[in-house]
Amino acid sequence: MSETIEQKCLAKGVKLTDQRRIIARVMSEANDHPDVDELYMRVSKIDPKISIATVYRTVKLFEESGILTKHEFKGGKARYEELNEGHHDHLIDVKTGEIIEFVDDEIEKLQKKVAEKYGYELVDHKLELYGVKKNK
Repeated sequence: MSETIEQKCLAKGVKLTDQRRIIARVMSEANDHPDVDELYMRVSKIDPKISIATVYRTVKLFEESGILTKHEFKGGKARYEELNEGHHDHLIDVKTGEIIEFVDDEIEKLQKKVAEKYGYELVDHKLELYGVKKNK
């Protein structure tokens, strides 16, 4: 079982107030890539006293601490996910905003090959594909 965001905060010395703990728990349980507004809605159901400003500050703190990663997909709000899962790429539905995570070995090999062709060793990359669902 991988570490929760709460455990990562403790390991990195990030002080967890009760409100931050709730935000961390909601983010750990998210299996999508929520934006701050969505995160705020989920957190508010647990503790209505948490302000959107607190959610913004906490997300920024978690991002700066290397606990969350921010995605700025074209044409949408910044979305967040836990920085832990192995590498994956994203396919974004431009109509619904749905995000599909995927790993494709052929794409991974091709990216390494392209880097090598130009005399580079690939150390990191990010791939975002944008599409619309085909009508069957």
